[in-house]
Amino acid sequence: MKIALTGNPNSGKTTLFNGITGSIEHVGNWAGVTVEKKEGTLKKNLNPNDENIVVVDLPGAYSMSPFTSEESITRDFVQNENPDVIINIVDATNLSRSLFFTTQLLELNIPVVVALNKSDLVEKKGNSIDVELLSKELGCPVIETVSVQGGDNGHKELIEAAKSSVGKGQVALLDSSQVDYADKNSVEEMDKARFEAVKSIVEKVEKREVFSNQENKQDSLDRILAHPWLGIPIFAVVMWAVFSISQTYVGPFVADFLVGKIDQFYAFVEGAMGDSVSPILSTLLLDGIIGGVGAVVGFLPLIMVLFFLLALLEDSGYLARVALIMDRFFKRVGLSGKSIIPMIIGTGCAIPGVMATRTIKDETQRRTTAMLTPFMPCGAKLPVIALFAGVFFKEAAWVGTSMYFLAIILIVISALIIRKITGEDKVKNYFIMELPEYRIPSVKRAFISMMDRAKAFIIKAATIILICNVLVQIMQMYNWSFQVVAEGAESTSILASIAHPFAILLVPLGFGAWQLAAAAITGFIAKENVVGTLAVVYGVTNFIDTEELSLVSGASSVEEVMGLTAAAALAYLAFNLFTPPCFAAIGAMNAEMESKKWVFGAIGFQLSMGYVVAFLIYQIGTLVQTGSIGVGFVPGLIAVLCIIGFIGYLMNKGSKKTA
Repeated sequence: MKIALTGNPNSGKTTLFNGITGSIEHVGNWAGVTVEKKEGTLKKNLNPNDENIVVVDLPGAYSMSPFTSEESITRDFVQNENPDVIINIVDATNLSRSLFFTTQLLELNIPVVVALNKSDLVEKKGNSIDVELLSKELGCPVIETVSVQGGDNGHKELIEAAKSSVGKGQVALLDSSQVDYADKNSVEEMDKARFEAVKSIVEKVEKREVFSNQENKQDSLDRILAHPWLGIPIFAVVMWAVFSISQTYVGPFVADFLVGKIDQFYAFVEGAMGDSVSPILSTLLLDGIIGGVGAVVGFLPLIMVLFFLLALLEDSGYLARVALIMDRFFKRVGLSGKSIIPMIIGTGCAIPGVMATRTIKDETQRRTTAMLTPFMPCGAKLPVIALFAGVFFKEAAWVGTSMYFLAIILIVISALIIRKITGEDKVKNYFIMELPEYRIPSVKRAFISMMDRAKAFIIKAATIILICNVLVQIMQMYNWSFQVVAEGAESTSILASIAHPFAILLVPLGFGAWQLAAAAITGFIAKENVVGTLAVVYGVTNFIDTEELSLVSGASSVEEVMGLTAAAALAYLAFNLFTPPCFAAIGAMNAEMESKKWVFGAIGFQLSMGYVVAFLIYQIGTLVQTGSIGVGFVPGLIAVLCIIGFIGYLMNKGSKKTA
């Protein structure tokens, strides 16, 4: 038996899916979070007979006539894969909007069960819905559900109704058999008939208390938090507080405990091996595996606290207001209002962020958003931010916060440039968004979301990062003749010889050491590798406690051995954040852009932007700090001018297209 869950975005569909299957899918307050169908099996208490029942969570849709690729997934699945029953999640607080889609589902000759979700909110507002009459009018079962609460939430009754409906067929509310979908007028007439039918049903079944001239608490909060100008500094303060808690206070406190355990394990393994084990094997195991992976895992508590706080903000309804605030700026630079959604999702991981761009109808805007979304610092980049904030800036919260706002500035500037290059300077953008009500966030859901992301981080540390660190350690231990490199002669190693040419190009950015170049290169595999590689090449056991940031040999502090000034450290951080993302994210870009030209153009553009930003940060920062320009200013300036000149040429060429 196959059950399809369908409904409008923000109707509580994915939350209901998690509730009846026990799956942990990302739950958001906007359209575009569920970008592909998700499958799960019913919980044991809802399926005591252990029947073969599969539940498919489809992307949110407003119509069976799709305007986005997301809605196409829903339409194609329902029409082509023949589910046994459709559970249509309807937002009880907005019947007029939700039932339009319901009328279309009733015409597919597949049994439909309506889950009247958010029923508790209807009662809180003093409204009421005659469920029996609604069921009679629609000609299908209607079950009240509350997807965000435990106890009697209607899930059991909903599944029983779905089972009972299998094989019974479905009577359509309207006859659409004569509609010519190639004829725009015919479709508009049918849509008008649907709206009239829905309006008639809602007037019969719903009793609503209306206080149109009164401002409620939601309106009062929106007047401040969603204010066009005041909302931006409020967002800055919120993000600063999030980073302060995660990177300065709670995060490091928990991380110190974890790092202590890693150090104990390091000492235990070192003692267990003794002097009888080969020095090569000892170095590979201790420094390459335990030291390298341990350095990355040491930042896990900081990341977990950050994701927990972000999950609370999302669940409260606040992040949806951030999208609304940023929309007015995005429209002016040629992006879709929906572009902010993938970018906010991208703060967790760039891959689903890029995939969420498929909700954007215009092709150029979709590709541009996919190109710019990786600029947002994702979870993989947080260890890099935490490392440099801790080592060079004494865990200052402004470092992480400034990187997020720098990313937004880069996105705006880049969007203007791309709009000129593509020649699409006059595309109109419309952004309609349903703002969820403010609510007290669920600590349980935030904790589950945090643990889910922590699990993904640990899996990556135990696979990709582990393998990469082992390879880095081996390449650092041997030269091209496969002879062990003598201590102090690491510059003759395979790793050094590969990194040296790149290091020369990075001199004008303030970090021309081959070790730093090697870490930046491995960061393209996975951004966490930047921390792991630095730990391997510099032999650092941990980075968390800034008072104990010393080499294994105890020679000097990490900041001293790296040889970076504060300006160079900030430039190195920006370079790793704003150059191309990991290979997996590039693969997602390739899938969504559907154009090799755009993909290679995106990689080149991201490299150029990362290089220019790092150059400006280092040279200006050095000038402010010392009163003189930094090393490699002239060749760096020539490279930057060449980049700007080439981009200017492309912009001019694009402008001529529209002339």
